[in-house]
Amino acid sequence: MDHGIEPMSIRLLIVETQRLFRQSLRALLERERDIAAVVEATDGREAYQLALEHKPDIELLDVDMPDLDVESAVKLVRKHLPHMRVLLLARYEEDIRIVTAMRAGAFGYILKDTDKTDFLRIIRATAKGEHVLSPIMPERFTRTVPGALRQTHEANNTQLSYLTDREQEILTCAAAGWSNKEVADHLCVSIDTVKTHLHHIYQKLSVDGRVEAILTYLRAH
Repeated sequence: MDHGIEPMSIRLLIVETQRLFRQSLRALLERERDIAAVVEATDGREAYQLALEHKPDIELLDVDMPDLDVESAVKLVRKHLPHMRVLLLARYEEDIRIVTAMRAGAFGYILKDTDKTDFLRIIRATAKGEHVLSPIMPERFTRTVPGALRQTHEANNTQLSYLTDREQEILTCAAAGWSNKEVADHLCVSIDTVKTHLHHIYQKLSVDGRVEAILTYLRAH
């Protein structure tokens, strides 16, 4: 007879606009013994109503919502359902909406092209309140984001002072949510030039990518 401890039961809410992806996630999750229930929503407002009704432990929230921007959606659930942890679903790590949603209270994020093993590992760690290291959440990002988000009013200009005027201009545009093409058009340079400047910015700030660089910028402003 097995006297082992039963795994914790996790209740999930999937908020995703693409039906096939949403249903595939649900099918994957419902096969796991420690997943108690999975509920689907197609937009932020429906998700909020379902969250109030079902009180899930974790909300998987697509950053690309048609009716309610992801920052507002996170603020809404954090205000009325503070126990629920929000994991963002994003297509690429450079999406500025990850930063704004993390500042609003999102717990973490998962890229949509991650594999099943890492996806489930992040879900289970999040249910325990753990920020985990994964291929899609660089170690420095995982280690520093919680603290960085608590220090948004604390100036930290030392690292930014290493940037040239052009690099600071490009970082400012990136923090405003501009794409590389938009920055290139604004500055009348090529996209490759913008990418080169960004690479130099990441090196000077000792960060792994765009999201971390923007977080450094936001902490200093």
